[in-house]
Amino acid sequence: MTKRLLAPLLLSLMLVACGGGETPATPDAAPAPAAPAEAAAPVADEPVGTAAPAVDGSEAPAAGTTDGAPAAAPADPAAEAAVAAAAQAAAQGPALVPGTDYVEIPGGQPFAPLNGQVEVVEVFAYSCGHCAAFDPLVGAWKKRLPSDVRFTMLPAAFSDQDNFGPAFFAAEATGVIDRVHTPLFNAMHIERSLRPNASADEIIAVMARHGANASQLKGTIDSFAVKAQIARTRQFMARSGIDATPTVVVNGKYRVRGRSLEDILRITDQLIVRERAATQAGGSL
Repeated sequence: MTKRLLAPLLLSLMLVACGGGETPATPDAAPAPAAPAEAAAPVADEPVGTAAPAVDGSEAPAAGTTDGAPAAAPADPAAEAAVAAAAQAAAQGPALVPGTDYVEIPGGQPFAPLNGQVEVVEVFAYSCGHCAAFDPLVGAWKKRLPSDVRFTMLPAAFSDQDNFGPAFFAAEATGVIDRVHTPLFNAMHIERSLRPNASADEIIAVMARHGANASQLKGTIDSFAVKAQIARTRQFMARSGIDATPTVVVNGKYRVRGRSLEDILRITDQLIVRERAATQAGGSL
């Protein structure tokens, strides 16, 4: 049975985002959420992780989106509690502070056409311990999304030598990303069976152990479609000013900051409420 990563619940702890650069960040650069629940909460002093709005409702998966964990995964009580606390904090304030809670992106654009939806993008890296700690929170948070909010995960494209991004998009294209997403984090940070410089074959082998078809993945990972997704991701990161993971961007306009993973969720929730209100009022997004 796949081990579940447990979410940190200490709102007061500060976290440092995993950096970008020419090579993926190593697990040693961030706390590895290896065992139980008291792992320190990653926080970001620059753009950080995605959080989705903690609002009641559910979202049908859209093309180009992914669930952070298998759909049938059991509820994670710690993650559910953290998300509920973030939702309450968002509902009760305080008001968002530009420059502190978020950075407005000059000329920012969403990753995909909004089509009347609010887009939340998380740029993450499997090598990032903070992203691994964020994964169960995101999984619990997504369950609360209304149908007009679209959540999209994008693997960071900092380096052409990073094989995890192509593997992610290959798994998405073959319909198995929900099965393998959290197991890849576990393989990196709990089992230590993958390293940041893992080969495509090594990554595919882990995916195959969790129900993916290795032959399909090998036939897809170098495809034009996967390369196009990597290029789109790199362009989105460049225009959004993303140089660390996890980073959350709302509607291509706001790069979320936060003092903890839970705080990222609070800020994202509040930005979603703002953007939903603008949409419903017929305002321009």
